[in-house]
Amino acid sequence: MRNVLPQRRHAEIVRCLTREGPVSVTALAERLATSQATIRRDLIVLERDGVLTRVRGGAMLESASEVPFERVAAEELAGKDTIASAAAALVNPGDSLVLDIGTTVYRLASQLHGSEVTVLTSNLAVYDELVDDPVVELVLLGGVVRRNYRSMVGFLTEAALRQLRADRLFLSTCGVRADGSVLDDTMVEVPLKRAMLAAADQVVLLADSGKFPGIGLARVCGPEEIDVLITNEDACPRTLAAMREAGVEVITV
Repeated sequence: MRNVLPQRRHAEIVRCLTREGPVSVTALAERLATSQATIRRDLIVLERDGVLTRVRGGAMLESASEVPFERVAAEELAGKDTIASAAAALVNPGDSLVLDIGTTVYRLASQLHGSEVTVLTSNLAVYDELVDDPVVELVLLGGVVRRNYRSMVGFLTEAALRQLRADRLFLSTCGVRADGSVLDDTMVEVPLKRAMLAAADQVVLLADSGKFPGIGLARVCGPEEIDVLITNEDACPRTLAAMREAGVEVITV
């Protein structure tokens, strides 16, 4: 998309922000195949025109609201279910599992029915999926309800996690950078994700190929805190190499 008219770039930026929510300058430059300097100039113009708001490292639409969980959950179901199946294969009877907020993690929950496991979660969709299963021991982490994304957040949720220890965390993400950094685009989620990381003996990151680089302005952790990455076969080879170099077991499906 190099050498295209600014108006076309601006339209593509708005389309991207409408579809995905807040997006970083780096991600926009990669999507539009142009320089970060050009993107920054475009964002200044669009902000001056009242179209968007620049935030640290990126931008969001002035009138944008968070994409509802149900809408995100309905996208790319086949890819999410493939990753979820590979994740379920790691689960053993008697395991205690932390299931993060995220739609791929939600798809994993649907594959845990009848499993003799303990599930700790702040994901209300996961709760709804497993609440009627008499075999799964279900622990809902309390906190402030984010209705639009069907999750619990805040210091109460983080405090609950500090009292618990789990065998395995299944972690979601909005984006994974080329150096293996795991990102999120919602600031309120980051402290909770970090508390989940601290509560688990093993961390399994579930990230479809669209998350490379994906979006996100806030760093959750580096690759050194990830034990296993499950992703699609067409995920960014450079990022997968960085993950392997950091000692992460990479499973592609």
